[in-house]
Amino acid sequence: MTFKNTLRSGLVLGTFGVLGALLVSATEVQTRGVIQHNERMSLLSQLYELVPQEEVDNDFLQHPLTLDAPKSLGASDTLAYMGMRRNALAAVVFETTIPNGYAGPIHMLVAVGGEGVLKGVRVVSHSETPGLGDKIELGRSDWVLGFDGKSLVDPDVSRWKVKKDGGSFDQFTGATITPRAIVESIRKVLLYYDQQHRRLLDRYLRESRAVSESTPVRKKAEDLS
Repeated sequence: MTFKNTLRSGLVLGTFGVLGALLVSATEVQTRGVIQHNERMSLLSQLYELVPQEEVDNDFLQHPLTLDAPKSLGASDTLAYMGMRRNALAAVVFETTIPNGYAGPIHMLVAVGGEGVLKGVRVVSHSETPGLGDKIELGRSDWVLGFDGKSLVDPDVSRWKVKKDGGSFDQFTGATITPRAIVESIRKVLLYYDQQHRRLLDRYLRESRAVSESTPVRKKAEDLS
């Protein structure tokens, strides 16, 4: 093969490489927005499953609060989604992590109503043993529904344990570690809400107001005539 043929082949291959890279890049740009939209809608659907849409009049995802409370929520930089109703706090949905699940971290959404009563709990992801620990999934068991309507006074905070430990909550046959960890995690979330909900509300209102004031307001067409 002559030098010219080699050069020509190299140029052809290089051209195809550049075109391929441009095609991949263009496809990624086109699909990024769709992926982000789908992820947002999926999360919003999960939030509305815990707190029905008619119970709030704000956008859950517009101003989530970033929280640094690893002792209460299991990890740093978790999010809290604030649900408002007529400028009053209707609910907060906390992202929380259980680092010491039986087979790895367990990620949950825990919704607490304005009066400190649980509106619902959902396990978002986990690595628990199939057939045992995976009963924490609503699709496999209604166990997590047993937290609906519970609070720090129902049952008493001292009874936020599984029955095997003298508490009020069922465990699974052959699997105690997972439900024990979840009960304890939810108890910590309720305590955190009880101690911090006023500060969370003040911060949410302050940050929302700051964002609104910094956003230019466009005049209506009729105002420009």
